[in-house]
Formats: sequence, C-alpha cells, structure tokens
Amino acid sequence: MLIYGWGWLVVTVQNSDRFLTAFNRIDHTMRDIVGMKDFIPFYRLVDQAKKRSPLVRKYEDDLRSYADLRNAIVHHRISPDYIIAEPHIQVVEKIEHIDEVLARPKLVGQLFRKRVMSFQTTDSLQHTLKAIRKRKYTQFPVYNGTAFQGLVTTVGITNWLATSMAGQHFPRRTPILQDILHHEKNEVNYKFISRYITIYEAEEIFKQGVERGRRFEALLITEHGKPHQKLIGIVTPIDIMKVD
Repeated sequence: MLIYGWGWLVVTVQNSDRFLTAFNRIDHTMRDIVGMKDFIPFYRLVDQAKKRSPLVRKYEDDLRSYADLRNAIVHHRISPDYIIAEPHIQVVEKIEHIDEVLARPKLVGQLFRKRVMSFQTTDSLQHTLKAIRKRKYTQFPVYNGTAFQGLVTTVGITNWLATSMAGQHFPRRTPILQDILHHEKNEVNYKFISRYITIYEAEEIFKQGVERGRRFEALLITEHGKPHQKLIGIVTPIDIMKVD
C-alpha cells in the first residue's frame, strides 16, 4: 500500500490497484505486439504474443499466474474497500517490472555499443596474446582489410597450440591469426545482429544456437546486422547473464 499526501488530501493506493494498472498496461502492450484491437482472452493473448516476443516467452508462466490473480481481484470483490485477493508487494513490483521492460525493452545497441578491438589475418599471435593479457578479452573479430574473416577465441588459440605441440616442438614460423582461425572448433562461432534488436532477442539467439548444436561465442553488432557494416559493439553470453 502506498499513501500520498498533498496538503489536506490523502490518497491511498492499494497493492491491488497497482497490480491491475500494470496488468492492463501489459494487456495493451501485448495487443500491440500481435496487432489485435478486438477483445481476446488474456490466456490466448499470451499464446499469440509469445510467438513474436521472447520477453513474453520469458515471463509466460508469471503472466498466466497474474491472469488468475487478476480474475480473483476483479470477480470476487465483495465491496470497493474489501478485496479477497490483495497481492503481496513482491508480486506487485514484479508485474510492474514486466510492464516496464515489455513497454520499453533494452536494445543491444544501447547497452553494448563500444569500440571493438579487432585484428587483421596477418597480425601475429604474439600481438593478440598481449591484447588478451592487457584487455582480458577472450574473443576478437578478425578482418582481411575490411572483409570480416571470423572470430578468434582463446579456445581456438588453445586448439592451435595443442596441434602444433603434438610433434614435440614449436613451429619455427611465427604464427598469424589466419592460422588460428582454422583451429576454431566451430568456424561460424558468431552471428551479426542489428543494434536495434532487444537484449531478450539476443538471449534467444544464444539459446537457439546451443539447442541446434551451434554455440555462438559472440554476437557482433552493426547498424542493421550486415557483416560489411562498421562493427559498433559485441555481446557475449556472459554479458547477457549480467543484465538484470
């Protein structure tokens, strides 16, 4: 319950009022998602919206539970001042959070836009190892001129080292990143994405990649998700996990 005061006027806001306000806003947002203006039961609305929104899929179970609670509040109200099912404050704060992120989802371009350190295929491995030690990065985009060639990772470097040392001696020629790219376990260990997709869509891409046996080490951000466009950011699975 919240109590607001303006001089002689005191207004009490029940948890149920806050809950219903957020619930109705979510209902409107999901209608926008599916392009539906006519009435449709909330459960069916969730079914349709989750096909288009990873955020709805993420909170599907919560939304269905909230629909039951909403019905208990609205249909079993004994009087204007007495409600059988008064939501707990934690429930209210959770549905208000879902309402906020559904209405204004965070975009990858907003959270992960930064200057990305990249290398050329002719750069030496020694040069890259210095950057790993200094920057603590584990993935590096590699180009041939302006043409993207692949993503070098610490796993690829380890695989190259294991192969090179199999003959009990270190290669005489100074290794370059072109050599390392061939030792990436999954040579297509990246995906280009637009800076306009949400962090929840990015999370879905990582999950779907694992489900299909194609784990992405990083998502590379450009204006419209095209490889020839300027790289303006990078996001890893760990980055996604850190986002609230």
